[in-house]
Amino acid sequence: MRIATWNVNSIRPRLPRFVPWLEQRRPDVVCLQETKLTDAAFDDLLGEPLSRLGYAWAHHGQGQWNGVAILSRVGLDAVAAGLPGDPGFPDPATREARLVAATCGGVRVHSVYVPNGRTPDDPHYAYKLRWLEALGAIVADAGPAAVICGDMNIAPTDADVFDPAAYVGQTHVTPPERAALARLAVGYRDVVRDHWPTERIFSYWDYRAGMFHQDLGMRIDLILATTPVAERVAAAWVDREARKGTGPSDHAPVVVDLDTAPDGDIGPMVPPPSRPASGRGRTIPQARSRRP
Repeated sequence: MRIATWNVNSIRPRLPRFVPWLEQRRPDVVCLQETKLTDAAFDDLLGEPLSRLGYAWAHHGQGQWNGVAILSRVGLDAVAAGLPGDPGFPDPATREARLVAATCGGVRVHSVYVPNGRTPDDPHYAYKLRWLEALGAIVADAGPAAVICGDMNIAPTDADVFDPAAYVGQTHVTPPERAALARLAVGYRDVVRDHWPTERIFSYWDYRAGMFHQDLGMRIDLILATTPVAERVAAAWVDREARKGTGPSDHAPVVVDLDTAPDGDIGPMVPPPSRPASGRGRTIPQARSRRP
């Protein structure tokens, strides 16, 4: 079973790329983030191609911002949209579309779009930490076969950013965020890092200043798996090819193959990028540019 997660940064302009990617990579389960559509608009836009390719889907959207989905060719059962205990932002009555879960092929799948946090002194940062705490209560009871897939908006360690100095004073790397992610991941394994413990691996590159072509990015899109699922992983990689060309998302898909690896263990980058001698000294105002 092939599971993929992809922050598409608005599915509508990505559609000419997304459907061919489905046909090429043939994932059995796809978790999407930042669809930026209502449920009805998602059905109208993707209903025909998804049905043609054999996918059932569950979408939880709100329109201009956020939006998450699960697409599955191996069953879609016990769908749950929204986060119980969501602290809401800017107040508890305003709950954002950041989580949808379903059971696919015997695995409990969570498609997650963690709040950005904006800056450490912004109220959105405190909301991010509360939201992660609420998510932790859900995934802790997900059962023995479960995955958490999505844009975590946190780089787990300094090895997951091109230069830690470039992120000083920004979100994504602060100790409270990383501690919250570590608590969330108790009982789960970071399967890409398991398979590539020392490799330079990123999943997000800012659109500006040629950051992608210089491979100056960060790894914030994760697939976390319980041990029974992690032990089935035959390959785990970042599909960097999907970040190339005209009109891409600023994220690349993360792909995990369970039991078999139809493309082989092709590694975290497709193909391996040229590696700059150093990216040090660069500054990336990502927390300001990625509003949600």
